[in-house]
Amino acid sequence: MVHVDDTLLTARDKGLPARAAGMTAAEFLATGPRLDEFWTPLIALDDAAMDANVATMAAWCADRDFEIMPHGKTTMAPALWKRQTDAGATGITLATMGQVRTGRDLGLDSIMLANAAVDPRSLAWLAGELTDPAFRFVSWADSLSTVEAMEQGLLAAGASRPADVCVELGAAGGRTGARSIAEAVRVAERIAASPVLRIAGVSGYEGSLAHDRSPAGVAAVRSYLEAQIELHAKLAPLYDDGEVFVTAGGSAYFDIVADVWAGAARDGRTRFTLRSGAYIVHDDGFYRGISPFDEGGAHGGTQDDSPRFVNAMHGFARVVSSPEPGLALVDGGKRDLPYDEGMPIPRAWRQESSEQWQPLHGQVSAMNDQHSYVRSEQHLPIASVVRLGLSHPCTAFDKWRILPVVESVESDLVVDLVRTWF
Repeated sequence: MVHVDDTLLTARDKGLPARAAGMTAAEFLATGPRLDEFWTPLIALDDAAMDANVATMAAWCADRDFEIMPHGKTTMAPALWKRQTDAGATGITLATMGQVRTGRDLGLDSIMLANAAVDPRSLAWLAGELTDPAFRFVSWADSLSTVEAMEQGLLAAGASRPADVCVELGAAGGRTGARSIAEAVRVAERIAASPVLRIAGVSGYEGSLAHDRSPAGVAAVRSYLEAQIELHAKLAPLYDDGEVFVTAGGSAYFDIVADVWAGAARDGRTRFTLRSGAYIVHDDGFYRGISPFDEGGAHGGTQDDSPRFVNAMHGFARVVSSPEPGLALVDGGKRDLPYDEGMPIPRAWRQESSEQWQPLHGQVSAMNDQHSYVRSEQHLPIASVVRLGLSHPCTAFDKWRILPVVESVESDLVVDLVRTWF
């Protein structure tokens, strides 16, 4: 995969120290940079925490004979994809054909498109990629019209081998996906009859059916997953001797996925495949509150040996104004920090001249494009730095071309730079 080391750093790379311009990442890292050199606003990643999270998920999947194709759209960072595939991931999931093209250009040879491919332009490109026998590509379809659009595009492009397609099962009130098992069976039969498509299993996303761990939310997720397994059984006569996928599992309900899949019949060739992606960095907000492996233990059980994910993503912003008691404006806003699944959370602060972080109790009450409103009874001096817990990595990474990686939460030694490709 392409690595940031091959690219010269410039003054256009937000947050980097001025002295980094003109160096490669390797040259810059060889100088032993510290995080306090970087300009604010900033998001930094924790190397030790990411390693622990990847190892935790890999071991958990292996114990259950599950595969994982992490959703790469979370980070769009080949350096982080490599951590996941090195730990045993079957491949990387992506969300659009544009991302698939980017992933191929960055060296991926096993991709699941968690979406439908219907654009003739991208299908013509895909036909060319399918000439590579080492390229595994699996996409989804949820209607006869979708299948027909994909078939027409691949036929027109003279595809050299059939494209693998999973039939996507949805649910009323959810996102995409056939709305009944009977409808999904008809779609699968149409895929199986196509000269340029191959029925490759059952897919879907349970996360659109709930947004919390309420009894109703959990029941909706479980019912959907049970229907997915029922559909898989009904499609058995359509499958050939090639690999077959049953795939679900975002980063919120993969424990329920595992519980339902545990009761499914195993035929030795079906790949029960999770697509969780956010686990590599976890977070300090939405996923901390809903993940079965959040480090607080709220949902994953209370045993000391229960798996745990650790927040590996931190925001940093500097106080630039204190216009009234109890209010500080910091220099990071919506352009820099995620806010769609909850505001950033003030966790600590320190003086510009100090290495000691002090606990900070307060809240971010609002955000503008380049400012956040930090309200606290503690006085935050001008030019002091606030460390922020962040919620939802999927809308954190896309704001940054390069993110520094520190050795651990106890260290501000920068050991890597992660480049994103949004």
